[in-house]
Amino acid sequence: MNYKSKLALLSTAILYSTSGIAGEISFENAWTLLQDKNSAIAAQRANVDRYRQLEGSKSSLNLPSVTLGANYTRLDDDVTLSGDQIIDSLDSTSAAMLSHLGLTSLLSATTSTITEKDLFNSSIRAVWPIFTGGRITAAQEIASGQTDEAVAYLAMETQAQYEDLAKYYFSVVLANDVLQTRISVEQGLTKHRDFAVKLETQGQIAKVERLQAEASLTKATVERKRAQKDVEIAVSALTQILNQDEKVYPETSLFINENLPPLSAFTDQTLTTYPGLSILDAKNKQASQLIVAEKGRYYPEVYLYGNYTLYEDDSLASELAPDWLVGVGVSIPLIDNNGRSESVQAAHSAVLQVHHLRHQATRDLTVLVEKTYYEAEQAIEEVHGLNSSLELAQENLSLRSKAFTQGLSTSLDVVDAELYLASIKTQQQVASFNYLISLNRLLALSSEMNTFNQYVSNASQTVKSEDQ
Repeated sequence: MNYKSKLALLSTAILYSTSGIAGEISFENAWTLLQDKNSAIAAQRANVDRYRQLEGSKSSLNLPSVTLGANYTRLDDDVTLSGDQIIDSLDSTSAAMLSHLGLTSLLSATTSTITEKDLFNSSIRAVWPIFTGGRITAAQEIASGQTDEAVAYLAMETQAQYEDLAKYYFSVVLANDVLQTRISVEQGLTKHRDFAVKLETQGQIAKVERLQAEASLTKATVERKRAQKDVEIAVSALTQILNQDEKVYPETSLFINENLPPLSAFTDQTLTTYPGLSILDAKNKQASQLIVAEKGRYYPEVYLYGNYTLYEDDSLASELAPDWLVGVGVSIPLIDNNGRSESVQAAHSAVLQVHHLRHQATRDLTVLVEKTYYEAEQAIEEVHGLNSSLELAQENLSLRSKAFTQGLSTSLDVVDAELYLASIKTQQQVASFNYLISLNRLLALSSEMNTFNQYVSNASQTVKSEDQ
């Protein structure tokens, strides 16, 4: 191998391994990091906090409302009361008595100012709802349902980010494994090219055989560079999803498990915990309470109220008015122009809609879990099935290489054997990658993301790259 080829292979080999020493992270730790750094999850957490605060605000509906008010009023004139107006307002007996006493003329000449035309007063007013037809409780339950919905959306976003992380993380692992396979092919074909040059010099093979070896090596180098670029792209994507400034490299290898938990375990857990169903349950809660609130508009409202005067003008009217008052009020709706009946029917329709959506979602989830589960099993079978092919390909390459050095095989035979071995390795790596994607989707659907490390511990076959 010449200096240039050695340098290219060396730089490729250390691209991943040396830079990964400082930034290696296991999938479990990557998941912990993503939950802490991901902006989409943080946004959903803030949304949950928002609805919890709104829910808390609804508890004050049970308390009285107390307001401090002040009024300034300007009348067109002072409010006065003349003696004649007093006399005219008296009954005949009282008027006769005034006349008998000779006070009528005196009273007629007098005028009293009840209040001046500029009025100012301030007071504290309290209103305490006693019965509202269940609308206060319904409003509080609706707010609770909105909080439940926000929590479920947070869980759904968390699951989606987990699935994305699995794709990005193991895409880097797969890309690196493919790169190492391409490096192995390039190294093997480099040795083959060197043998071909030597044999041509000794006159044991034709020039075309050496040219075939060189052409195959050139193509392998191109494929290796392409795989190297794929690693760089995958690492960059993983670094971005983890919101890191320095490049992040995976530590967990591709693997499969011998057996999965039964399908029913995933299905039952999914139908019990899937946040999408929780969202529909929260919407059902809100729609049901909306029915209660709309029906409550048919009932009367009963409330306590009170008023205490803080400041009033110095006038006869103010002196006659009491400083405070309390009472009980009842408001009975007779004719409502907001369509109470239609609103109740609309709320019933909303409940029915959510019921149908949940039924369909349950069926869709069952199908999705089954499909994903069978895909995981198929990937396991494919990895196991390729073990014998991998052994055959390795033996075939060894025999072809030996035969070529003895002049019993062509360069094309060796190249085909090298590429066939690479294809089997890559196919097995892809199958293991597909298994992990399906497994993590099952864990996300069933809200069991934190159990992934158990599957790592129970791995039955680890698909390793050439440098591991």
